[in-house]
Amino acid sequence: MNRTLPATTDVVIAGAGPTGLTLACALAARGIDHLLLDGAEKGANTSRAAVVHARTLEVLDELGVSDDLCRRGIEATKFTVRDRDRALFQVPFAGLPTKYPYTLMLPQDQTERILTEHLEASGGAVRWRHRVTGLDQGTVTVAGPDGSVQQVRARYVAGCDGMNSVVREQAGIGFTGSRYAESFVLADVTLTWPYELDEVHLFFAPRGLVVVAPLPDGRYRIVATLDDAPEHPTVDDVQRLLDERGPRVRPGTVTGLTWSSRFRVHHRLADTYRRGPVFLAGDAAHVHSPAGGQGMNTGIQDAVALARLLSEAVGGGAADLDSYEAERRPVAAGVVAMTDRLTRAATVRNPVARVIRNAALTVAGRSPRLQRKMAFNLSELSIDDARSPALR
Repeated sequence: MNRTLPATTDVVIAGAGPTGLTLACALAARGIDHLLLDGAEKGANTSRAAVVHARTLEVLDELGVSDDLCRRGIEATKFTVRDRDRALFQVPFAGLPTKYPYTLMLPQDQTERILTEHLEASGGAVRWRHRVTGLDQGTVTVAGPDGSVQQVRARYVAGCDGMNSVVREQAGIGFTGSRYAESFVLADVTLTWPYELDEVHLFFAPRGLVVVAPLPDGRYRIVATLDDAPEHPTVDDVQRLLDERGPRVRPGTVTGLTWSSRFRVHHRLADTYRRGPVFLAGDAAHVHSPAGGQGMNTGIQDAVALARLLSEAVGGGAADLDSYEAERRPVAAGVVAMTDRLTRAATVRNPVARVIRNAALTVAGRSPRLQRKMAFNLSELSIDDARSPALR
């Protein structure tokens, strides 16, 4: 057999999304032998996640990545919750105790491209079209692009392979939770929009939420809930969502569409983050509503924490590998709970409940303390109160 993969390595990483790429970059920076595998074609990524929060920029700064991200993204300094034209609650990020007092808006494909560039600059690479199909403790079975099957022995295996993780399934780890009844629309559009570029908006409406956020190159990201979204939303579909849920006095007008998708959202959490030499990170460990844009961020932070512990263990240090779950799983549990509350609040249909919700948010919006608390939560700086040693 013509072996294209090494027989052994320190760490096998399944999945070359933002989490897997970050883990590979962090391991490469520490000189740890690893193998990053992904069954997709090279460059098959799409826009998807578009939010990079302050805490994520802090941890990526350690890898020398954040400056490149910031050069290509748009800084949003405010997150505003509205009911049509009425502002209910605003979250200001300016003034947060961080080098990055904003939310960076940058499509996921660009984030992945930058991470890949940094990985390749450090001598690493993604093995595209190599799919993990089996796992027996530290032995990973991989299907190659030519149909060949190889086995790689690793000291540790990291499942960064998404919600339908093969690594998690093969390790026998449960994924507890359920699916939202609604489907979600994602679309990148050009748009005539009445608000400034430094603001992300979440609009509440009886038929569901819609998020409008600025992107580079004059585009906007639209996220919306629908009972049954079309598989490929069109310009007319997105315009209808804005007409039904967005501002009335100065409405937005969609002038073009560059990408769109439909997906179902789950809120789930892995029963454990570790089983023997197998670890989970990113969407393989936690999935939730896109409200607040936390998913990719939590996964990237998982990766940095896990890289430090694995590097210490491979280097012969007394790494407490169980501390990874103890430190990161509560963070994900908090994110799942927060985004679930936000999504359910945004999709309230009972008129009386909507009036109560809006009144409560309006009162809360007058409190600088509550605004600051929400800014800390959304930016994920709130984890600093019990910060993992792996993230210090």
